[in-house]
Amino acid sequence: MIEEILARTQKAAREAEVFTTTMQETPAQFEANRLKGIQSKQSTSVALRIINKKGQLGYATSSNLEDITGLVENAVATAEFGAKAEFDFSPRQRFPRVEIYDPAVANVKLAEMTGVAEKIIAAVTRHSPNVLCEGSVNKIVAEVNIVNTRGGRAHYKKSVFGIGIEGQRIQGTDMLFVGDSASSCHPILDPKEIIKNIIEQLELAKNTAVLRGKPMPVIFTPEGVASALVAPLMAAFNGKTVLEGASPIGKRIGEMVFDKQLTVYDDPTIAFRPGSQPCDDEGVLCRRQTMIAAGVVNGFLYDLQTAAKAQTKSTGNGNRGGGSMPTPSWHAFVLAPGKSSQPQMLKGIKEGLLVEQLMGAGQGNVLGGDFSGNVLLGYKIENGQITGRVKDTMVSGNIYTLLKNIAAVGSDTKWVGGSLATPSLCFNDVSVSTR
Repeated sequence: MIEEILARTQKAAREAEVFTTTMQETPAQFEANRLKGIQSKQSTSVALRIINKKGQLGYATSSNLEDITGLVENAVATAEFGAKAEFDFSPRQRFPRVEIYDPAVANVKLAEMTGVAEKIIAAVTRHSPNVLCEGSVNKIVAEVNIVNTRGGRAHYKKSVFGIGIEGQRIQGTDMLFVGDSASSCHPILDPKEIIKNIIEQLELAKNTAVLRGKPMPVIFTPEGVASALVAPLMAAFNGKTVLEGASPIGKRIGEMVFDKQLTVYDDPTIAFRPGSQPCDDEGVLCRRQTMIAAGVVNGFLYDLQTAAKAQTKSTGNGNRGGGSMPTPSWHAFVLAPGKSSQPQMLKGIKEGLLVEQLMGAGQGNVLGGDFSGNVLLGYKIENGQITGRVKDTMVSGNIYTLLKNIAAVGSDTKWVGGSLATPSLCFNDVSVSTR
């Protein structure tokens, strides 16, 4: 089929590329402590990208693999209005072996999947009977093929297993939210770490504490870092944002912009991580890219088009989402760990805040690095100890100001979702407001 599609583009296209995906997904959904439903979905899609004789890009997608004529005609038609292609498709390359497929994922039985969630929910409700849990256990097996007229070819299979459970307790006007998640290319059938984390959150939230609004030391746990600080960084290092002149650090390569304790890289070669893969969605070799090296801006992420415009090479970060054309994005965003444990971070803080989760932090000026969000789950720190959960509390700031002066980087790296690994981060002077 792929070769037939490429053959049919020869009259109208200078170059062509076919990208196909086949995915089998089985999510088990839970709501109000009970299984809500299991829905197994299989999908196959094909995307055709061409560069016509005038050098313009055309693009079409379809889930109907029988209608090759319609796919080609649509791609040719869109090319008449398409942007100029500044690049050639990727030639044939040798890709590294990246371990991202475990056949055991496909063999996990539905009863095993539901059993994992039921164990978590049972443990949580034994501890706190008035907590209502919801979430899902999901398994995915995907296969990707990329072929183009320049001889570029890529094929890989990936498996993903994910668990995410959230608990909610409402008592009058008081709402408590707890939860945890885990993902891997391996099956996750022992949920003891998730149970441990949620129970710990419930224990710390037993007491409430009053916090005065003022600038103070704040520790962001890995989940807190993910909800408050990561989105602006991701946007700033996107090659498209840099080309548009919208990145605050777009012209600062080689400069010490951040604290020397901060090193950030994208590594799609980490074994059995859902964000890893041997090549990007344009068939370009994936490799580790360091964005921040000990505080110094080191580089940006590009796909073929943005790299050509920037007069550099693609970094292997051309990713497609929702049937769209490739754009630059991260595979596995990693903040390198430091040496401080959480007790070491807590020690010496007379009054401060530990943030597990912010809500709405990404609604500010993301490109400028501003964030402001309500603390969905956080705890007061008093004399080096966590004394209780805080309510009606907001945290705000600018990531460039904070990441220039980091008090401590944690040794507690955790994967949050399938493509973000981060330790806790501690800052001495963060704006905290209460009501």
